[in-house]
Amino acid sequence: MVRNTQLMVMISLLTLILLAGCSGIGPSTVDRDRFDYVNALSESWKKQMLLNLVKIRYSDAPVFLDVLSVISQYSVEGKIDLGAFWNDPLLGDGRTLGGSGTYVDRPTITYSPLTGDKFSRNLMTPIPIHAFLLLVQSGYPMDFLVRICVKTINGIDNPSGTEFMGVFGDPQFRRLIETFRRIQKSGGLGMRFKSIGKEQATVIFFRRELSDEIAKDIDTVRQILGLSTDAKEVRVTYGAFADDDQEIALLTRSMLQIMIELASYIDVPEKDIEEGRVIKFSNPNTNGMPPLIRIHSGESRPEDALVAVPYQGNWFWIDHTDVASKRIFSFLMMLLSLTETGGKSGAPIVAVPTS
Repeated sequence: MVRNTQLMVMISLLTLILLAGCSGIGPSTVDRDRFDYVNALSESWKKQMLLNLVKIRYSDAPVFLDVLSVISQYSVEGKIDLGAFWNDPLLGDGRTLGGSGTYVDRPTITYSPLTGDKFSRNLMTPIPIHAFLLLVQSGYPMDFLVRICVKTINGIDNPSGTEFMGVFGDPQFRRLIETFRRIQKSGGLGMRFKSIGKEQATVIFFRRELSDEIAKDIDTVRQILGLSTDAKEVRVTYGAFADDDQEIALLTRSMLQIMIELASYIDVPEKDIEEGRVIKFSNPNTNGMPPLIRIHSGESRPEDALVAVPYQGNWFWIDHTDVASKRIFSFLMMLLSLTETGGKSGAPIVAVPTS
């Protein structure tokens, strides 16, 4: 009777231990999984973007692979084998007690290549004017945004860092964006949506109740862009040239154009230039403005880099201490979401077993 009681106690304890291990597996993984997957997706996204910039610099085709879904499945299985027997008192007695368990982590990750119509929408469609103006309204510096996202504003060309783009830039461009930035910082630049005829249009306006210096800057912008001095507000439209003196026409770049522009600043190895693997660009006419981004190269992997990727026997990276380049690179990745202009297709259906 004592032996039976001991056996029942052992069975109960083992059962409770196995059940306790199974009961909380779902909730306990949420915090860990979200943190780990966010880090993994972030690092892979940065590496994919940098690799595509390098491939463009080497006249290679960029390839994007989206992660559509991540599904983690966990299962814990336990098994208890128990037995007891008693022999003759002369031979003694004996008992058996055993257990086994399995733990399974089976993540399902769905990928989708960026091709066809989606490739055209995301990479080849110019940045929408409303998206550009929302970035201005959000507080992004006007000179920063215009230099990256705009090719031409009322016929004033943005200098290009690559001969492939074929634009040397207007001498007035740097003065224009620096003046715009001073007006923005002073709070002298505003915008709103307005009905013009049967259409909704975005207009920007300049506040006059500011200092004399800002008033002079506003006059400078009007003079460079050919705007009327009497207009209290001006329309903002897409295009290279304005229709009249009460309109600002912005010819925005596509993501692919921005990537080509940034790729021109990559510091490629001289050996690759000599071997004809990559074209050497002459010094661009940037009107004295600093490079948009600095991407270094070398034979060995760097120790302190925001992101680093290997390509054709060399390493390419952005230095972790280069804040300006880090800001441009992060902004570039964010722009991908702004260039999505078509309807989003649904993710593929994934059947997940529940037992």
